[in-house]
Amino acid sequence: MNAPPDPQDRAPAERQGFWKRFSNSLDAGRQAYVADLKEVFGRAALDAAFWDDLEATLIAADKDLAAQMDARSRDLNLEGAPAVVLVVGVNGSGKTTTIGKLAHLLRREGRRPLLAAADTYRAAAIEQLRLWGQRAQVDVIAHQPGSDPGAIAFDAVQAARARGANPVIIDTAGRLHTRTDLMEELRKVRRVLQRLDPQSPQEVLAVLDAHVGQNSAQQVKVFQEAIGLTGLAVTKMDGSARAGVVLSIEAELSVPVKLVGIGEGLDDLNRFDPGEYLDALLRMEEAT
Repeated sequence: MNAPPDPQDRAPAERQGFWKRFSNSLDAGRQAYVADLKEVFGRAALDAAFWDDLEATLIAADKDLAAQMDARSRDLNLEGAPAVVLVVGVNGSGKTTTIGKLAHLLRREGRRPLLAAADTYRAAAIEQLRLWGQRAQVDVIAHQPGSDPGAIAFDAVQAARARGANPVIIDTAGRLHTRTDLMEELRKVRRVLQRLDPQSPQEVLAVLDAHVGQNSAQQVKVFQEAIGLTGLAVTKMDGSARAGVVLSIEAELSVPVKLVGIGEGLDDLNRFDPGEYLDALLRMEEAT
């Protein structure tokens, strides 16, 4: 079987289209930020030299941030037979929709993902994942509501092996980070996966809502302690102040953002690009 194409080989216009939409989503917050700067600094005593120095300082800060973010590996580890992506998050973070969009993204890159409906706590979650599977044109492995999530994960891996699918993306029950019983359920799913492949799951992604802001850091800490995280998928990035949460979470927890989402459409999720992100977050000339 031929190896799937390098995701970086996707059409440049496609990637540029996503980041253009991302930048546009930050316009309102960016313009408010620039207005505040003008109010603070817009005084007659500030000469042209001051503005030149300020611009140089902002550019230098941009380069320092880019160097820090580029140092973190953001590639998804999809090496396995099959690789497994375990997706976790609190209720309302956009976890299931992110899984559907990720399946679409990977299929567009030439892979054959398979979804596993291991969120058996809510019957609606199974149907929601099936709908996203239909939209992304990928198969979904599901049992009845209330079934053992570990058994579903097991069956999904076996089905992927039989069908030549890769990766398996496993939806899990949304849970408050304070529920120790549900955290133990996640550990059980991981143990089941590791009996099939000691390297599994290759990815454990936490989905975070950018609107939650700094509270996201506490959620990440608990999931990190419970099962270990390999990366983050940050959703609902529609304001410059909230979008900046990526910088603070990464600095505090050293968990890299690997995916970023901006809306509900199938194409509104992409691999995280630090350069494009910082350009959209810090660009001010279009708002002046």
